[in-house]
Amino acid sequence: MKKVAVIGYGGQGAWHCTQVLKSDVVSLKGVYDIKENRREAAKANGIFVYENNEAIFADGDVDIVVVATPNDVHEELVVNALKSGKNVICEKPVALSVESFDRMVQAAEKAGKVLSVHQNRRWDVDFLGVKKVISSGEIGDVIRIESRIHGSRGIPSDWRCEKEHGGGMILDWGVHLIDQMLQLITDKVTKVYCMNTHITNSQVDDGFRLELGFESGKTALVEVGTYNFLPLPRFYMQCKDGSLCLEDWQKKAHVAKLTAWIEKDVTPVQNAAGITKTMAPRDNLTLDEYYTEIPKSDVHDFYRNFVLASDGKAEQLIKNSEVRRVLRVMTACFESDEKGAVLKVDI
Repeated sequence: MKKVAVIGYGGQGAWHCTQVLKSDVVSLKGVYDIKENRREAAKANGIFVYENNEAIFADGDVDIVVVATPNDVHEELVVNALKSGKNVICEKPVALSVESFDRMVQAAEKAGKVLSVHQNRRWDVDFLGVKKVISSGEIGDVIRIESRIHGSRGIPSDWRCEKEHGGGMILDWGVHLIDQMLQLITDKVTKVYCMNTHITNSQVDDGFRLELGFESGKTALVEVGTYNFLPLPRFYMQCKDGSLCLEDWQKKAHVAKLTAWIEKDVTPVQNAAGITKTMAPRDNLTLDEYYTEIPKSDVHDFYRNFVLASDGKAEQLIKNSEVRRVLRVMTACFESDEKGAVLKVDI
């Protein structure tokens, strides 16, 4: 069993501790947090607490350091952990710039250690359900995918509200949804247009709407809102031979598969103050509707893969080249919003 030390015992750091305690490949050695109340909370939960970060780096029993701190201090902690001979798991977003991440990767290569970013939303069953439908080809090639997360409570009232700590929704939820989208559509990104919202926060974006254009002609929408009291579907997808709608996290995907394009006799339907054939609903002679099964998922596969990768026995599931690509898209998001323009990119 590889021994893990966690830096940061906030929400995500505590989540890591809980998962590590249940793991079949790693065990928890201890934690450190700069806040005394969090150190006391860890002690109350029976977890060993280090005196400081340096004590973790100096502990020869520690194989893996998990960095779960505010975003602006990731680089320093990751680099120091790597220099001390530890493999490192860093929370997302791993860095506030591509250049910062490049320095982390260089430090890992120099130390001969593994650096991985905890893109845990790749194990979300809603995302996996959409991915499965795409890979099956059952409704044809993708035309457009829309991915949304809507809430109504604004940004949490902590460092995520503050620009200097790397707050805002692009860096918080956006990094997940962009990462997922680039797994669903792997083509080169050629266009980025992003509009940020500041309904509840003037410092950082409390939501955004991102349009992506791909070299293949496919398009995507990624949207995060924190002031939406009636959420739109989590996923909506248009494909050459059908559509998919997935309402929420744990729901089954509703799929409509086109079985025949032409209908000989379309009866007009009453629509508002008129009639229409164009918008008349299809019947079961040309459309097959069904719900997919919810895929199985195990978040511990992340730790299992990381251990194998650190032993040189497997390739990392979350590749640093993929992480860098997401960072480049997020950088383009901020630039597009600032300029109010569509950016032509090569990502």
